[in-house]
Amino acid sequence: MQTEVEETLKRIETHKGVIGTIVVNAEGIPVRTTLDNSTTVQYAGLLRQLTMKARSTVRDIDPQNDLTFLRIRSKKHEIMVAPESDFLLIVIQNPSE
Repeated sequence: MQTEVEETLKRIETHKGVIGTIVVNAEGIPVRTTLDNSTTVQYAGLLRQLTMKARSTVRDIDPQNDLTFLRIRSKKHEIMVAPESDFLLIVIQNPSE
């Protein structure tokens, strides 16, 4: 299982334009990252809050539904979040590449 996860992350990281990846555990603690510490902590904390709010909003609209993916695009970056029950996978990429 561990090698499968590592291989998947390596494959994502080789995609053109990918700046970094972060895996955040259920407590909001980054457990794996390709970014520097301060950037990782900032992204992990803010995106965990945003993802929890987005999940709550989706469930408020339809209690039978759940958030499966969150994509945010700004002028500089595209941030993709794949929330699971026990972790978040965050991928930051340059959308112009």
